[in-house]
Amino acid sequence: MEITLVQGDITQQQVDAIVNAANSSLLGGGGVDGAIHRKGGPEILAECRALRAGHYGGGLPAGQAVATTAGRLQARWVVHTVGPVYDRARGQELAGVLASCYRESLRVADGLGARTIAFPAVSTGVYRWPMEGAARIALGTVREAGGALRSIQEARFVLFDGEAFGVFQRVWHELLHGSMVD
Repeated sequence: MEITLVQGDITQQQVDAIVNAANSSLLGGGGVDGAIHRKGGPEILAECRALRAGHYGGGLPAGQAVATTAGRLQARWVVHTVGPVYDRARGQELAGVLASCYRESLRVADGLGARTIAFPAVSTGVYRWPMEGAARIALGTVREAGGALRSIQEARFVLFDGEAFGVFQRVWHELLHGSMVD
C-alpha cells in the first residue's frame, strides 16, 4: 500500500473512502466533521441517524469506525471514526485509542472494497492532540496495517494547512529513514 501526503481540503478528494474525524454523536459538528456533513449533504446525516437509531444508540465509541454513504462528495463512502480527546496524563492509553481509529477505518474501508482512502489528522483540532505525536501514531499505524489489507492500494493523508502538512512530511521522512537503517 502506498502512503501519500497532500495539503488540501479532504472534502475535495477523489477517493473511494473519506475518513471523517467525527464526534461520538455521528450527527455532525465542527472542523472536518462539519465540512464533510455540509459538502456531503443530507444523505450522510440520514444514514448517521439510522446508525444512532440502531446499533450505535449511545454513539460511536472512540477508536471505532463505521461507514455511510458519501452523499455528494467525490467518494463512495465516508468512514466515521471518533478520536480521543488529548489528555497528557493518559497519553499512552489514549495513543492506543488514536491508533485504533486508523486501524479500524482501514478495516472498514477494506471490507467495503475501497482501493483508496483519505485520512485527516484525527484528534488534532478541537480534541487538541499535538500534531507531531498524532502524525507519528497515524503514519506508523497505517504503515504497519498496510500488509494485512486486501483492497486498499493508497492511503492518503490530507492536511488542511501548511504547518500540519510540514509536520506530517517531516515525520514520514523520519519513519522512512528509520526503516532504511533497520
